[in-house]
Amino acid sequence: MTLDEITEQFKALASKAPSIGKTLKFTFDEGHVFLDMTGETPQVSNEDKDADCNIITSLETLMDLRNGKLNPMMAVMGGKVKIKGDMGVAMKLQSLFS
Repeated sequence: MTLDEITEQFKALASKAPSIGKTLKFTFDEGHVFLDMTGETPQVSNEDKDADCNIITSLETLMDLRNGKLNPMMAVMGGKVKIKGDMGVAMKLQSLFS
């Protein structure tokens, strides 16, 4: 899966997610996906801006998490996912996008 495909999927998911008043950035080797969830309508871009929470991982790991092949807690503990900033935002991810 490419960064553009992931960005489009995040746009579709974010359009249904409630505003949480925070920003979130996913950092991959291929680039970034920035989610601004501070307004009424979430905005998704590939900008590299400061965010309340930055999740650093690979596209492959993200796909494994989404497909249920990898447990999120094990991914963090095993170093496959790094979280910088507001951990509370990261904890809300599953409920936001389900």
